[in-house]
Amino acid sequence: MKVIEAPVGKPESFSSTGYAVMPDKWWTTFRDEQLNILMDSAFANNMNLTSIWYQLKEAEAIRKTQSTFLLPDIEANAQTAISRPKPDFAGGENTQLGLSADYEVDLWGRIRTDLSAEDFRLQATYYDYQAAAMTLSAEIAIVWFQLLTTKKQLKLATQQIETNQKIITLIRARFGGGQIKGVDILRQRQLLEEAKDQYIIYETNLNVLRNQLAVFTGVSPQDFTTELRDSLPDLPDLPVTGLPLELIRRRPDLQREYNLLLAADRDMAAVVRNKFPRLSLNLSMQARSNEYRQLFSGWAYTLGANLLAPILYWGRLRAEVDRTEAVKMQQLYQYGQTVLTAFQEVENALIREENQFKRLDVLENRLSMAEKVNKQLHIEFLNGFTEYLDVLLALEQQQQLQRDWLETQQELYEIRIDLYRTLAGGFNTGRENEANTDSPN
Repeated sequence: MKVIEAPVGKPESFSSTGYAVMPDKWWTTFRDEQLNILMDSAFANNMNLTSIWYQLKEAEAIRKTQSTFLLPDIEANAQTAISRPKPDFAGGENTQLGLSADYEVDLWGRIRTDLSAEDFRLQATYYDYQAAAMTLSAEIAIVWFQLLTTKKQLKLATQQIETNQKIITLIRARFGGGQIKGVDILRQRQLLEEAKDQYIIYETNLNVLRNQLAVFTGVSPQDFTTELRDSLPDLPDLPVTGLPLELIRRRPDLQREYNLLLAADRDMAAVVRNKFPRLSLNLSMQARSNEYRQLFSGWAYTLGANLLAPILYWGRLRAEVDRTEAVKMQQLYQYGQTVLTAFQEVENALIREENQFKRLDVLENRLSMAEKVNKQLHIEFLNGFTEYLDVLLALEQQQQLQRDWLETQQELYEIRIDLYRTLAGGFNTGRENEANTDSPN
């Protein structure tokens, strides 16, 4: 097969790498059985993915149609008529039966070149399906982990509501003694209402995310049920990134663009061959009689050949060659851009994950200090050394940091999923065995 290189430089390696081997079904590294079930259900029932699957079946039919041009077209014909009165005509019956075969000799390989182009387009459609499955798997994993995080956020909001309610009860008891101002109670109630507002937001998100998972798995939201674990699974070790050249050969979206490039190259070659002469053969055989009983008593045969050579088409064939060459160059640079974007996606995911861990460390330190500050201010307030406003501000900051930490942790999982998506190759969704493509998977 002709190899066409992308018009980009290929770095020797990525900026960093892990050591864990990433399986084709990358989500299994999270060891979450419910996530595995959701994936299997989506690959079998997702409407968009099924629609792309039938695009693959359409491409198979187109390829099969193209392959028939290498074979002769065979047709049968029959004709009969009865004339009356018989004495006034040459015969009472006039019946004809015949077979004909037309075949174009593929002198210059034009038909085979067209067929080769359809083979590449079929492969491109297969990789398009693989890329859609990869995108779907990433979306499901992200929504699933968002759902688990939202469950934790709901629990946190409930705890914060209870904490704020208890504090209101305590400071009201001190209000009569003059230790608390009325405005301090109002401020604490504001903090309570903020926690209630967060609870409503998380509750809404929980139901919206459930509905999104339902649609991903091809189920009506009203009929969708799933068990939610109490926490996110452990984050797997960083995977091996491999070499950039391996990424080009592995990623289905890159393979799709590459096969479209090869198809465009074959289209151009076929158009060039249109400028050469064409040779076609025709074989016909016919039985004819004025009497039905004598119809098969004799057959007539004709074998013909036709040679067609373009002489003067006023530049039309040359223009078509130029057009297909331009299409090929468009596809070449589109393939190059896709390769560059793939490199960028891997590097971005690696950088973002490294810095996300740093952000989590900073947030954990801030949260630890906020808890200590809040505890110390609470003691000072009880001893009359500080105003309650300081306690309130410290409590508000602590509760916000708790929410920020959960969101940042969720972002870390989304970044890891994005890294898996950028590094992963195709995987078997269960439908591939039905396809007639020569899949590398």
